Amino acid sequence: MNTFPTPHDSLFRKFFSDASVVEDFLQIHLPSALREMCDLGTLAITSGSFVEDDMRAQYSDMLYMLQTSEGVGYVYCLIEHQSSADEMMAFRLLRYSIAAMHRHLEQGHKKLPLVIPLLFYHGRQSPYPHSLRWLDCFHNPALAQTLYVEAFPLVDVTVIPDDEIKTHRKVALLEYVQKHIRARDINTRYVDIVFLIKLAQPSKDQVKSLLNYLAKEADPLDLKAFIRILIENTPRYREEMMTVAEQLKQIGREIGLQQGLRLGHNEGRIEGRTEGRIEGRNEQARKIALNMLALGMDRVTIERVTGFSRQDLADLADFDLPAGH
Repeated sequence: MNTFPTPHDSLFRKFFSDASVVEDFLQIHLPSALREMCDLGTLAITSGSFVEDDMRAQYSDMLYMLQTSEGVGYVYCLIEHQSSADEMMAFRLLRYSIAAMHRHLEQGHKKLPLVIPLLFYHGRQSPYPHSLRWLDCFHNPALAQTLYVEAFPLVDVTVIPDDEIKTHRKVALLEYVQKHIRARDINTRYVDIVFLIKLAQPSKDQVKSLLNYLAKEADPLDLKAFIRILIENTPRYREEMMTVAEQLKQIGREIGLQQGLRLGHNEGRIEGRTEGRIEGRNEQARKIALNMLALGMDRVTIERVTGFSRQDLADLADFDLPAGH
């Protein structure tokens, strides 16, 4: 790709890199309400461009930071070099302005800044032929204004009553599980989950994904009891349940190998047996250890896989373990 600046770009940047030129430009051309809120004496050029690489021949841009009555703000100047005007220019200006806002947030600021977009046009058609009100880029601007000026739609499952969620047909299962995934009483909700599986009739892939999600995120979850109830009530998903159990074992083995490398030296083993060891352990490994116990796996294997000691496992899950393995 040819990255050399075009004559238009070179001329634009030569003048618009001079703060005194830009200050005069803004004094003259900014709408009065915007000009009054800007302290043009604080104008500073910022680096970078928001124009896509393949559009550099058609557009040049400059971003200026300045103080406003609302705090730090920006003026974004875009010059259009192509002879025919872009019908979607208002949307382009909005995209680039949002990109400038995003960069402002990335710099550590907590609120969006005001970014004033300004188009410099010198095309063949006069006057400028298109609206610069971005909502006019839609077929129905009035409807678009309703959507993009008011608060966006929100689905907050945390406040929807369970009985209402159960009427939501095929999406009810997802909503219910997402609502209760962090609940301490997750083990009392098997009946509802089974009911919703029967109601929604999810695909086998969806059930597999659901089981993986519950196994890794629900704490504490009696996975063995849950799988047993599922098999008894929805036997068509038995294969998926067994697959998840095997995947869980494999993840546990991989985490165990990683922890073994970290804790393989003597000091690490001694430190690992001190009080509070489990609190500092990888959270995913802790959940996997719980689920492997719930599945009835051999505890010696669990110890090897996760790096937990027998006492750790007893403390972790509050299991009443017998004297021997």
